[in-house]
Amino acid sequence: MYPNLTAELARRGLKQKDIIPVLKTNRPATVSEKLNGKAPLLLDEAFLIQAAFFPDLSLGYLFDKDVKNVH
Repeated sequence: MYPNLTAELARRGLKQKDIIPVLKTNRPATVSEKLNGKAPLLLDEAFLIQAAFFPDLSLGYLFDKDVKNVH
């Protein structure tokens, strides 16, 4: 659902499970559902993910639903 986020996680050697504590959940499925569009990802959750893992990247780039080659 968020190809740039997926790519950046891979570039930094991170997995979706690394986002679990940031979203304060204990269900890995919750993170997967949010990142795959099966559950809503709230704006404040997007900001938390960006701040924790990608402070150097824009929120718009990370959560764009179209693939972008530049950031």
